[in-house]
Amino acid sequence: MDEQELKHVVEALLFAADEPLTARRLREILGLEDARVARRLVEELRDEFAAARRGIQIDEVAGGYRMLSNRDYAAQVEQLHKAERRARLSQAGLETLAIIAYKQPVHRADIEAIRGVQVDAVIRNLQDAGLIRVVGRADVLGRPFLYGTTKRFLELFGLASLDDLPKAEELHIP
Repeated sequence: MDEQELKHVVEALLFAADEPLTARRLREILGLEDARVARRLVEELRDEFAAARRGIQIDEVAGGYRMLSNRDYAAQVEQLHKAERRARLSQAGLETLAIIAYKQPVHRADIEAIRGVQVDAVIRNLQDAGLIRVVGRADVLGRPFLYGTTKRFLELFGLASLDDLPKAEELHIP
């Protein structure tokens, strides 16, 4: 394996690693004779990333090397994390979302009948998170809104379509 290909492999390893990789561990994985070669490869990659002003950088952390987002883009990365924090759901949110996913289109009164509690605030939070939306109105007195899930719901739960939801009998609910 030539030097450039070794750097590509180091890059892939640093990207895939869950924890910092030491030069010794890189030497073992790559079958190198000396950890100094692994250290030099990482340093060259680090310099290449810095020179190209890439979105990621390689830092030495806890005795090993790790890929991190470039500090120059910290504000944008922070915005991403704020959005992810907003997407975290409470138990009530998950229960309500599950009812909507399985019963859609469904109106608030039906959700409340199943859950046994009011869900106005939970529905508002799910809408704000982009997980549910109004899909129409029911043909009953007062014409209440009908709710359904969104494309973001499918993305968040890794579903190609609603057909990929587990069947009720597969869930083993007592």
